[in-house]
Amino acid sequence: MNGSPDSSNVIVRFAPSPTGRLHVGNARAALFNFLFARKNSGKFMLRMDDTDDARSTAEFAAAIEEDLAWLGLTHDIFARQSERLAAYEAAAEKLKADGRLYPAYESAAELDRRRKRQHARGLPPVYDRAALKLTDEDRAALEADGRRPHWRFKLDHEHTTFEDMIQGHVEVDGASLSDPVLIREDGRFLYTLPSIVDDIDFQISHVIRGSDHITNTGVQIQIIRALGAEPPAFAHYSLLNGPEGKPLSKRDDAERFSLRALREAGYEAMALNALLARLGTPEPVEPCLSLETLAETFDISSLGRSDIRFDPADLTRVNAACLHLMPYAQAQPRLAALGADLGEAFWDAVKPNLVLFHDAAEWARIVEGPVEPVIEDSDFAAAAAAALPPEPWDQATWSLWTGAVKQATGRKGKALFMPLRLALTGLPHGPELKNLLPLIGREQAKARLGGLTA
Repeated sequence: MNGSPDSSNVIVRFAPSPTGRLHVGNARAALFNFLFARKNSGKFMLRMDDTDDARSTAEFAAAIEEDLAWLGLTHDIFARQSERLAAYEAAAEKLKADGRLYPAYESAAELDRRRKRQHARGLPPVYDRAALKLTDEDRAALEADGRRPHWRFKLDHEHTTFEDMIQGHVEVDGASLSDPVLIREDGRFLYTLPSIVDDIDFQISHVIRGSDHITNTGVQIQIIRALGAEPPAFAHYSLLNGPEGKPLSKRDDAERFSLRALREAGYEAMALNALLARLGTPEPVEPCLSLETLAETFDISSLGRSDIRFDPADLTRVNAACLHLMPYAQAQPRLAALGADLGEAFWDAVKPNLVLFHDAAEWARIVEGPVEPVIEDSDFAAAAAAALPPEPWDQATWSLWTGAVKQATGRKGKALFMPLRLALTGLPHGPELKNLLPLIGREQAKARLGGLTA
């Protein structure tokens, strides 16, 4: 299936292997598929590619679901490859019967020696199909000697072409590739065949993945057709590298850029979603508070072909911008959990200064006290205390009060405002005091101007 998506049957999948924590590159893959499905009224499948039982764990599988739930990427279809082995066996038997899957007995060391000889002769390191020349007697002798075959798919030596939704026209020359191994010596399936069988059985309409899979796609199209199916549409997006320009990996970047690490650091899921959805597109990265809004504007054809970098500084910027947009109703349950729910006026006062949500707890402490005031000039502070107007206070109080203090002391500008901020909050920066002052209240303000911890 190629061309424009048919919204009546769009089904896409995110297929992680539960062998480690998800990082931002994995999140980008999941997000693109999710947004494409939602924009086209389709379905999003989560498939655990867990056939590698030596490395896959239930803990990593649970962590993947936890990470996706944090991002808000809910799935419509779920499957585990470990529960579908019979389907893969049936596909393998069909390919064997059709002469497309053949046994090969070379050890890893033997294959490595052949590749080195080919390299020395200036030849490409393509498997020479020596196994196809083996007779039944040869194979019987090898197995009697303890050899067990791995199974290779016999590629057609022709150009496989497809129209990629991002890359455009793509051709893969089968003659330049080694026949891929689909089944190991111990009988375990490698990634390729289970993935193809699942894509066929679950009627995946679009495969959206990184550009490092383009060559694999040429191989997989041949296998799909050998199994009697038609390939889905493909979209290969550019890869996401770390700040140093190196590809992200579960092993090396687990601590810095895993979703768990970002979540525990206090980043907003929607900040990460908003950043990843726009990186590599002509559109500016803007804060966004809902996946529905992101889906409406998501255009997979706008994704660029050049690899891009993930910069944590960009995430920090977008995170702050998302908080600045967040309405009190959305923030209230989280403020309550922090013990920092001082009402809508408090949230509106402090959110323009937040970078991470949990910073609101510090501003709640400053409003409620105790605060250790910083008094640079006790005479000035006393004059300011004397000029405090009676309550009730509102946003106009700050201007009225500072006008009176200016009149009484002759100070203006920074010489007027900074000593007041230091006395009232103990800090040289923060939310606008016209918004904070009514929350602090007259009693605490007077105490702090008097140098008392309040």
